[in-house]
Amino acid sequence: MSGKRINLALQGGGAHGAFTWGVLDRLLESEDVEIAGISGTSAGALNGAALKAGMLAGGREGARENLDWLWAQMGAVEDPRLPAWMTGHLPGVGTLSDVLELSPVYTLADAASRVVSPYAYGPFYVNPLRRVVRRFAYDKVCRVCEPQFFVGATNVHTGKIRVFEGDGITDDSLLASACLPTLFQAVEIDGAHYWDGGYSGNPALFPLFRKDLPDDIVVVNINPMVRDEVPKSPQEIQNRINEISFNAALLRELRAIHFVQELMDAGTIAEGAMKRVRVHMIADDALMRDLSVATKLVPTPPVLDRLKQAGRAAAERFLETGFGDVGQRDSVDLKAMFG
Repeated sequence: MSGKRINLALQGGGAHGAFTWGVLDRLLESEDVEIAGISGTSAGALNGAALKAGMLAGGREGARENLDWLWAQMGAVEDPRLPAWMTGHLPGVGTLSDVLELSPVYTLADAASRVVSPYAYGPFYVNPLRRVVRRFAYDKVCRVCEPQFFVGATNVHTGKIRVFEGDGITDDSLLASACLPTLFQAVEIDGAHYWDGGYSGNPALFPLFRKDLPDDIVVVNINPMVRDEVPKSPQEIQNRINEISFNAALLRELRAIHFVQELMDAGTIAEGAMKRVRVHMIADDALMRDLSVATKLVPTPPVLDRLKQAGRAAAERFLETGFGDVGQRDSVDLKAMFG
């Protein structure tokens, strides 16, 4: 390949991961983009797994097809027999989010998740994602081939992140990364139990600091960093708590990158002594602010379709306005973010 090499950091966020599906779909179309490494959490890990397994089996088109298959299982409808006007005249995603959030079905399901443990199902419990990750056949995927792939999960006992890679990436580690504890039983691996990686690294950036990987990390962000208004309704408060908690670890790592950059600029750390990581971001905070926890937990075809299209559009903007910075400088102003 002759394109620019980048690393991808794919956030988790339930069904909002369809935005990342759209981003990846567009990036895979561009021969100018070479994906060298992927770090993913939760939905980001599933997207990364689909991409790598599909790419090694069928190249870029194989990766796109595998991503399409993944999100068809999540509830997206990709059918050319449905004309664009059928979805184009649906209410906006914000309205759909409000309707879903206040619907009796979601309200009852949300209440049940707070009083009924996933362990209450006893021998009848089955993780519905197992059949999905089994399709990726990671026991047959070349572990050392690019893109290098890293999957984060949270150790229930210690609260620390564990990053799985190479032979450590299995059906169970992918399920662990996407294990929301109110919905799924903790996944046991090597005698330890794991929950969703978003609690401790969403996603973990440090695996991408390796010398054999490029210096540029493109974060695909699906949890809004900033909301101007104070949340007041119970639903708004819960949603903002979720966003803050799932962005906290990422912000800590971005702050650390900014701190090292400042030390290098000041000459306190010699150039070459540490890796100078360049940060880029693909996001659509305006769209994500219109959505909620309900649209994360309940995938609906119209919202998934809007998210995919928004992801493609955001990736297109990055290719047009930010991709030129790859290999040269940050396209994210970390100083403004943390200064």
